[in-house]
Amino acid sequence: MANKPRSGTLSLMMILFVCLVSASLGQAQEKPLKKISWGVTSLSASNWIPWLAKEAKIYEKHGLDVELILVKGSGQTSTAILGGSLFAAPVAVPTVMLANLGGADLVNIAHTVPGVQSKLLVKQEIKRPEDIKGKRIATSSLGSLGDFLFKYIIRKNGMDPIRDVVWLSIGTPPERLQALVSGRVDAADLSYPTDAQAQRMGYRVLWDARKEVVYPSMSVVTRRKTIQEDRDTVMRMLRSHVEGIAYFKTHKDFSIKVLSKYLRTTDQELLEGSYAIFKEDFISTPYPIMKGLEATYDYVAQTRPEIRSRKPEEFMDPSFIAELDKSGFIKQLYEGSR
Repeated sequence: MANKPRSGTLSLMMILFVCLVSASLGQAQEKPLKKISWGVTSLSASNWIPWLAKEAKIYEKHGLDVELILVKGSGQTSTAILGGSLFAAPVAVPTVMLANLGGADLVNIAHTVPGVQSKLLVKQEIKRPEDIKGKRIATSSLGSLGDFLFKYIIRKNGMDPIRDVVWLSIGTPPERLQALVSGRVDAADLSYPTDAQAQRMGYRVLWDARKEVVYPSMSVVTRRKTIQEDRDTVMRMLRSHVEGIAYFKTHKDFSIKVLSKYLRTTDQELLEGSYAIFKEDFISTPYPIMKGLEATYDYVAQTRPEIRSRKPEEFMDPSFIAELDKSGFIKQLYEGSR
């Protein structure tokens, strides 16, 4: 009889313990995801990683509910970040520099791609860099990134890009290819898949911008104020981004399915070709690129020469990737993959 009260007490304690654990688990499961917005700068394969991270529920894994918002160009994107309507997004380094020279606090915390996906396709008779002298080159628009990059490359090869060649502004890559075919121009600035189509037609690559110029793109840019106030969310966002890159490289079929959905295409050649390019180009450990930025400085110096006195470190924060790298997080993502 003496043991009955003790037995009843133990039973009651066990029931209370189970209830507390259940309640705790329930609260953990009901914890809302942190909502943030990410800017998608174009409907192209370069924006593959945020689409993939969302479809593979990688953002959710790291406690985030990410809304992907389509924006046009780095100018609009930087304005949206500074205005608070975007938590983070890709913004070109020159735009970050120009904004910060004007008093903004944008900061680049990762670079996903080291160069620009653009090639100069030329007629067969143009075999050496100096053969471009006196020729007509089609670019999207005067002052565009492609226009700037190939002028930079021409200058690097000892020629004057203004005096030695003729530049024509011609809209889209397919329109520029048509100008090349018709003989209206001798060379054209083309991107994938139009560049591959031109090569199949017999035109040759004189310069591949991503191999000629360090011009990092598909960055992760946010505000320094955001980092100071909510570093944890910034880290979770970047952890998701880095894991998205690893998932892309180790899950080809799923990745292609995602690109097919967002580009609304079933062109297998386009999808396979895009995967081959970006599997090589997406940086597994995407530290902000701070070396070899001569072309970037030249671009900004055209309107703001004072940029020459500013260091790349003023516009970058490598601490997030450094933490993920040194902790072994990134290495673990690739363990067991071929």
